[in-house]
Amino acid sequence: SFYKRDLIGRAAEVVGACSISLRSPGAALPAEGKAEGVRRMGPGSSQPFPVTGQGVVGTNWNPGKIWLDWLKDEIKMASEISEREKVYELFERAVKDYICPEIWLEYAQYSIGGIGQEGGIEKVRSIFERALTAVGLHVTKGTALWEAYREFENAILETAQLERIHTLFRRQLGIPLLDMEASYAEYEEWSEDPIPEATIKNYKKALQQLEKCKPYEEALLGAETPKLAEYQAYIDFEMKAGDPARIQLIYERALAENCLVPDLWARYNQYLDRQLKVKELVLSAHDRAVRNCPWTVGLWIQYLLAMERHGVDHYMFEKALNAGFIQATDYVEIWQAYLDYLRRRVDFTQDSSKELEELRSAFARAVEYLKQEVEERFSESGDPSCTIMQNWARVEARLCNNMQKARELWDNIMTKGNAKYANMWLEYYNLERAHGDTQHCRKALHRAVQCTSDYPEHVCEVLLTLERIEGTLEDWDAAVQKTENRLARVNEQRAKAAEKEAALARQEEEKAEQRKQSRAEKKASKKAKKNRIGEKRKADDDDEGEWGQEEEEEQPSKRHKGDGDGLLPEEEMELETGLFGRSGPEKPDHPTNQKEKPSTSRKDIPKVLHDSSKDNITVFVSNLSYNMTDPEVKLKELFESCGEVAQIRPVFSNKGTFRGYCYVEFKDEKAALQALGMDRKVVEGRPMFVSPCVDKNKNPDFKVFRYSTTLEKHKLFISGLPFSCTKEELEDICKAHGNVKDIRLVTNRAGKPKGLAYVEYENEAQASQAVLKMDGLTIKEHVIKVAISNPPLRKLPDKAEAGRASQFAVPRQIYGARGKGRTQLSMMPRALQRQSNPVAKAENGMVQNSPATSSERTEEPKKMSNADFAKMLLNK
Repeated sequence: SFYKRDLIGRAAEVVGACSISLRSPGAALPAEGKAEGVRRMGPGSSQPFPVTGQGVVGTNWNPGKIWLDWLKDEIKMASEISEREKVYELFERAVKDYICPEIWLEYAQYSIGGIGQEGGIEKVRSIFERALTAVGLHVTKGTALWEAYREFENAILETAQLERIHTLFRRQLGIPLLDMEASYAEYEEWSEDPIPEATIKNYKKALQQLEKCKPYEEALLGAETPKLAEYQAYIDFEMKAGDPARIQLIYERALAENCLVPDLWARYNQYLDRQLKVKELVLSAHDRAVRNCPWTVGLWIQYLLAMERHGVDHYMFEKALNAGFIQATDYVEIWQAYLDYLRRRVDFTQDSSKELEELRSAFARAVEYLKQEVEERFSESGDPSCTIMQNWARVEARLCNNMQKARELWDNIMTKGNAKYANMWLEYYNLERAHGDTQHCRKALHRAVQCTSDYPEHVCEVLLTLERIEGTLEDWDAAVQKTENRLARVNEQRAKAAEKEAALARQEEEKAEQRKQSRAEKKASKKAKKNRIGEKRKADDDDEGEWGQEEEEEQPSKRHKGDGDGLLPEEEMELETGLFGRSGPEKPDHPTNQKEKPSTSRKDIPKVLHDSSKDNITVFVSNLSYNMTDPEVKLKELFESCGEVAQIRPVFSNKGTFRGYCYVEFKDEKAALQALGMDRKVVEGRPMFVSPCVDKNKNPDFKVFRYSTTLEKHKLFISGLPFSCTKEELEDICKAHGNVKDIRLVTNRAGKPKGLAYVEYENEAQASQAVLKMDGLTIKEHVIKVAISNPPLRKLPDKAEAGRASQFAVPRQIYGARGKGRTQLSMMPRALQRQSNPVAKAENGMVQNSPATSSERTEEPKKMSNADFAKMLLNK
């Protein structure tokens, strides 16, 4: 029994007191806590997500039951008066933690056991009255408390107590509760006098209100946990009615079942802050909110503001720093909220005060904390633009008239990599303009002209404007000379960059022309060679040619990779034009008397040319089936729904076969924009890609990918799905946890599923609950993984020219005329060979070959004479 009490007690303290250590994405954990506190999710999320286990947050989640188990065990063991007082203290902790009718009923019944002590009856009545205030309005469970209170009064019935029972009946009948009719009938039977008209009027009014509440109560009874949508509808209903007690009760009921939903706590606390404004009630709710969801910085900021409103010292700030927030910027927000509080305490009419020193000390500590703690934990700066230091400088300049300190802070800001941004210099210039002097303004702008790299023209313009208004002729001349020199260097750098890009483009065009010419020469030589062989065979035997023709007819033509090859059109063109220095075998021309195949009927089609001036009314369509017949007709039928189609230009290979992509030109730009919405539409079993028509040579950074690659808290990433899972089946599973806005099943270029999906909910709360419910769920014998969508950062590839040069620019002279053969052996003894690059090892100990080292030329070892070999062997 002792061990059971201890275990349940600790569980109630952990769960009931809401100190569950649920860490959110990005929160740092000690080494021993990582395994049990967080778990890495699938490839859709690069960060850990809170994991609670099956028994904590699930369909049987009931913190009130845990408190009751603990209380009942303590009640069994309490025999002495001192032990009963401890049980009372435990009851007080429980009823303050959650609004639970069962706990209040148990509390009242337990207090009846002490009725024989001094003041016992009054104590019982006090507990019952508090219980009625807290949960007496509970539509489904409030009746039990009213009946228990009346039973207690009947048990101690005296003549003077009859009016007290009458009062309890009348109060109960004025509240909308289930089974009100039974309570009314009981009152009629019990009372010797007729029921007063006022009580009947209140009863009928409560019945009408009960009818309005019933649909929401029935929705809650029929819904599955977490019932967020049902509770939110009930809350909206009560908010329109405007009864504060009922609004508070429905919020508390919702939080008792969804205590780990930060948005629900935030809305409840906002209501208490703006409407009720009762100190004890407000601070208690804020305290419970941060204990339930410690990773949410918004709840901590609300708590600090509430403490300031009610004149309470910010003792919770230190706990907030240890809460474990989602990302580095959260620490900047909590520090800024605390610094705002300290700033509002300072009387700046005094030159120096204790509060002012505390503010300055807090600013210094914040800067140091963000530098030491946050950067080490997240491997990134939470405050790259130094907003904390900027605010510190503004306080010193505007409120303390200490421009010297402000200048020191701005100098520190600029040394942290912000000197290249024009907006940072202009922010400092505005501060100097308002609280400094012209000399420092001029000095700041001169430094800005020299250092700014993003918008130097703007800074130069501001400097010239300053000198035009306040400067002397010498100042004007110096400013003009400095700005002209700077802009000349900038223009020169831009011209060089443009020339470099143009040179790279010309080199690429020359390479393409050389590849085309080389391929044409090879094709001509092969054709001439085969013609000579054919003439020789014809001279030897007149019937040879016929047999040769049959063989050529039976020989299968060069076929494409197929619909699922996964190559982009640009990649296909590079392969077919001989990018890798070789071409596939070409088929000889058929004799004139041979019947041509249908695939060669388009050989004479001219090369498709594209007018870049019509890019705004043209879309590029790719990933179509190579076997599509009459692509012009097929695509025209598809895109006519978007607007009038001017022209469709499909692209064919030299053999006349369709290459799977084309240009669709519309009459107006609106139709082209509407056509982009058909992206990923399945056409003949393949997802069709529709993208804007953009010249990538002029816009190398243009990306067609239209989905977000950043953290989306309202969207889920699901992996491990069975390939047979359809969108409708997944929607049926997901909509049980919230309103699903969109579902996207990830497929490959051939339209085949990859077992991945993205599910978008209406808000973050629904997505969080869905993660807790669906992670580890089994669908068709497949265990899925669910996480908040946060794809890892994509590694940007180098430019195409650089990538190709690294692969193919190794001169052939290095390896000789035959290239680098696989059979070339090194005659150097193995003991003398030195690796030019260290061998990388994977985590499992397997050697990983670096692709970069294979294309680089290893350093040649120093030549050794026979004497050197002899010395080495003797030394060995």
